[in-house]
Amino acid sequence: MAMDRYERAARFRALHEREGAFITPNPWDRGSARVLAGLGFEALATTSSGFAFTLGRSDGAVSREETMAHIRDLVGAAALPVSADLENCYSDDPAEAAQTLRLACEAGASGGSIEDYSGHPGGRIYDFDHAVERVAAAVEVVRGLPVPFMLTARAENLIRGRDDLADTIKRLQAFEKAGADVLYAPGLKTEDEVKQVCSAVSMPVNVLAGASLTAAEIAGAGGKRISVGGALARVGIGGFLGAAREMAEGGTFAAFAGAPGFGEINKLMEGE
Repeated sequence: MAMDRYERAARFRALHEREGAFITPNPWDRGSARVLAGLGFEALATTSSGFAFTLGRSDGAVSREETMAHIRDLVGAAALPVSADLENCYSDDPAEAAQTLRLACEAGASGGSIEDYSGHPGGRIYDFDHAVERVAAAVEVVRGLPVPFMLTARAENLIRGRDDLADTIKRLQAFEKAGADVLYAPGLKTEDEVKQVCSAVSMPVNVLAGASLTAAEIAGAGGKRISVGGALARVGIGGFLGAAREMAEGGTFAAFAGAPGFGEINKLMEGE
């Protein structure tokens, strides 16, 4: 187990060091992880919102213990590195938040993130100095881990109602100086915004994909890692909702015609 965990972590770090960008899609359960592995992706990332939906909850309403169990589940589902969405690491306190990274590593994750947003209820962006202190505490813990765990520091301004790219970049630069391995500002919408962030820092940048940019455009703008957050989970729920509404409102089942067959799904589930 220890060797397997080390090999996954080493593979994950190597993806950040090679030329070009790579995509880490975000499964929400064992089945979706196996499907994505079967499609040839090289690494996966958890999604806090997608996982919460599987439990019948809203994003941010999952405990640290439940998240660690979920990480173990996904790590066991596919032989790929898994990076963990750890939200604010379940604590405002820097030292306690940093311990969440250690727990994620013990659960088998090859990387994990720490946010500068406090989470719900009454969510707020942490003051600059507090946010940097949290990243520094996380770095101290991560550097003592037995595997090359990739720490991602997230600046949440752009998806939390603070449309301030200058402050976002200032935070990412400070997180880099504190020792973060990967920098992440979800909410970048244009190639120019991606370029501004990537040119302002020297560490790899994770970009949250949306409908406006292709992987090639993100890579061309300097992005290294591309994730999709809860988008795949929402696409899945959207298909489910459409079919369910058709049944409830019209008593028809035309939406079933576009569903993949059992053979295709079974093949993906039975893969490594």
